[in-house]
Amino acid sequence: MAIRKVVKEGDELLRKKSKPVKTFDRELWNLLDDMWDTMYANDGMGLAAVQVGILRRAIVIDVNGLKAELINPEIYYEEGEDIDEEGCLSVVGFNGNVKRPYKIKVRAFDRYGFPFALEGEKYLARCVCHECDHLEGILYIDKCDNRNEYFKRRRK
Repeated sequence: MAIRKVVKEGDELLRKKSKPVKTFDRELWNLLDDMWDTMYANDGMGLAAVQVGILRRAIVIDVNGLKAELINPEIYYEEGEDIDEEGCLSVVGFNGNVKRPYKIKVRAFDRYGFPFALEGEKYLARCVCHECDHLEGILYIDKCDNRNEYFKRRRK
């Protein structure tokens, strides 16, 4: 288990689409363990594998006491709307309001390759959506209400 370097916005890797996990083995388990360590060391509540430089569809989340590893997650149901502030370990020093579904249902696999489903509302739904966006090469700054402010700051 190790703390890995978090890839920061501006690195083109974050804009690439992650590939499905096909092998559920020790290498994946080590990656997930490192992701947990990295997320906690950076005071995060979610982390996608791409944020530690690995283009695989794997995320870890810890929201309101619920800890989960979602491999190859697929959101298959969305309901309602919720607008709230988000930040990101890959986007330092900037927060913005993002519209997300209030409730979601997601299918995924655990670290051993067993399928499961998870339902979440409010912050859990927000976190899962945020991390799943990372797997598609999308950052929350692409969706936030004050994104122009971020890009103006970045150009300076």
